[in-house]
Amino acid sequence: MSQPIVPPSCFPSLAERAAAFCQIDIYPVVTSEFCAGRDPLAVVREVFEGGARIVQLREKSASDRDVFRLAVKCRKLANRFGALFIVDDRLDVALAANADGVHLGQDDIRWDVAKRLAPELLIGASTHNLAEIQEAQALNVDYLNIGPIFATQTKAVAYPPVGLELLAELRKATTVPTTVMGGVKARHIKELRSIGVERIALVTEITQARDVAAKTRELRSLF
Repeated sequence: MSQPIVPPSCFPSLAERAAAFCQIDIYPVVTSEFCAGRDPLAVVREVFEGGARIVQLREKSASDRDVFRLAVKCRKLANRFGALFIVDDRLDVALAANADGVHLGQDDIRWDVAKRLAPELLIGASTHNLAEIQEAQALNVDYLNIGPIFATQTKAVAYPPVGLELLAELRKATTVPTTVMGGVKARHIKELRSIGVERIALVTEITQARDVAAKTRELRSLF
């Protein structure tokens, strides 16, 4: 079976990727498991049609080949819309598919190692408390995610919800662009914005909507 042709990113440098990341508002995370039975690539397309400027592909159970092939298709779509494309967990797939970045959790490859192996990729870090925020920043990550903000069913985590009060305190310790995630719905965006949150990652609020593009536009309008 022939390998797909992998186009380069429409953001050829880390500086351009970092600048584009600073301009995002919602950060859709797409995974097959939460696409309501639909093709995840179709959901990614609708997310971009709704105006999102970034998407993260999170595939935990598909084969390496299938994840790579899907990632290449996402790369092509992201280029068409001039958007950033991030791969969750898999540095190898991110590099092979010419993604703009890789998002790494506490149990994935160390962030500084990933940066050494892929100096032009955005390296994102999942954090849940002050100690993890400080460690990630000391290891020169490009952006942070703090969560879960509220209770969530989309990812098994051994951390309690952060909540708004603690989130406001944790944000004071951040020195890199930051997103928040975990149980966030449209009704939460106003209060998150009220404490200065600029970028919000969402999963099922977007991917399980009947009209993904319309939901994306609705969420973006709340910014």
